[in-house]
Amino acid sequence: MAAGLVISAPASGVGKTTLTLALARSWRNRGLNVQCFKSGPDYIDPAFHAAATGRASVNVDSWAMDRATIAHLVSRGADADVVLAEGSMGLFDGVAARGVSGTGATADLAEMLGWPVLLVIDPSGQAQTAAAIAAGLRDYRPGVRLAGVVLNRIASPRHENLVRHALIEAGINVFGALPRHAEISLPKRHLGLVQAEEQAEIGTLIDEAARFVAEHVDLDAVLRSAAAWSPQPAANGLNVTPPGQRIAIARDAAFSFVYPHMLEAWRAAGAEIQPFSPLADEAPDASADVCWLPGGYPELHAGTIAANARFRSSLRAFAETRPVHGECGGYMVLGEGLTDADGIRHEMTGLLGLETSFAKRRMHLGYRLAALAGPMPGHQVGARLRGHEFHYSTILAQPDTPLAVVHDATGAVIAETGSRRGHATGTFFHLIAEDR
Repeated sequence: MAAGLVISAPASGVGKTTLTLALARSWRNRGLNVQCFKSGPDYIDPAFHAAATGRASVNVDSWAMDRATIAHLVSRGADADVVLAEGSMGLFDGVAARGVSGTGATADLAEMLGWPVLLVIDPSGQAQTAAAIAAGLRDYRPGVRLAGVVLNRIASPRHENLVRHALIEAGINVFGALPRHAEISLPKRHLGLVQAEEQAEIGTLIDEAARFVAEHVDLDAVLRSAAAWSPQPAANGLNVTPPGQRIAIARDAAFSFVYPHMLEAWRAAGAEIQPFSPLADEAPDASADVCWLPGGYPELHAGTIAANARFRSSLRAFAETRPVHGECGGYMVLGEGLTDADGIRHEMTGLLGLETSFAKRRMHLGYRLAALAGPMPGHQVGARLRGHEFHYSTILAQPDTPLAVVHDATGAVIAETGSRRGHATGTFFHLIAEDR
């Protein structure tokens, strides 16, 4: 039987990921099997979880997934000793309109699984007020249980004493307090943390975080606070149809944003995945029956992509007879051109007419519900797809036939409809699940 715990916070940027990685590595160093999950639409954190635990991590999302899908995904922790679910944003932060099984808030998952919440609180610029915040989070929603608190970025022993005393008076467990420690800060860029695969020293960084946290946090008390848990058998698995039998998928530093549960679902359905690297000027395998370009950071590598003639010509040849689909960054690469942050336009593959620019950044962020007006690999006309969009590009032109009618989480129609032309399709949202 595993011990289940949710790691959350009042807000983003407080230290949830660092604490999750440190706890996972610390317990793994003790010989425990640790399984991590990520609540919400994040394609970067699961790779850090895998680096810390040696086990693949997947996303679970109450807005996009039903309870059966979440139960199926979480059941992978059945053979673990400890199961940690890292939250996103603040504990109760989600969208205003309920999705399939919730609003996307971390609290949905905590209540659904019956796991207590370990709060990370950064009391910078405050003292006793931190206890009021923690007490408010504890009492805000029946069914969500607070295990206790780890304080982060404590300024001094006096600061710690003030905050700790107030929390104890409020009846809240304090498992530890972390002084400021720059050496375990994870580097960031505009879409979040720099990816684990781009950091050669990620193992050393996680080891240092584990050592630091073990010095300042009562790991045994944290473990005792977790809920005894054994997964209930899921009625069914993921409702996912692979886009093809043999899938050529772009996979390198420019094309890496793909949800692990999607790849696993494709494989479980019998599909074969064939990675290739556009940045290495590689072509999709000629035996593949579909090509998939995930999102990532093509804007950081636009010059290389434009110069890699073999990749661009082979993709165009592939699309003459077989489907090619791009998500977000992959969609941009299927377009005519991409203008980088310096205002330099780079020619892309031209399979679609899309023109995008990072010269004037504009954030697009949120859940998306798309009703397909045309088919795309793995999904038929009329399918209702749930996904998430997060990028900073500006659309200069989107002239092709719209792929879908796309709504945000409030039900408002948005302009990022995706495109289709010939065998090429693309969307700005990353697919998470199809409505059953």
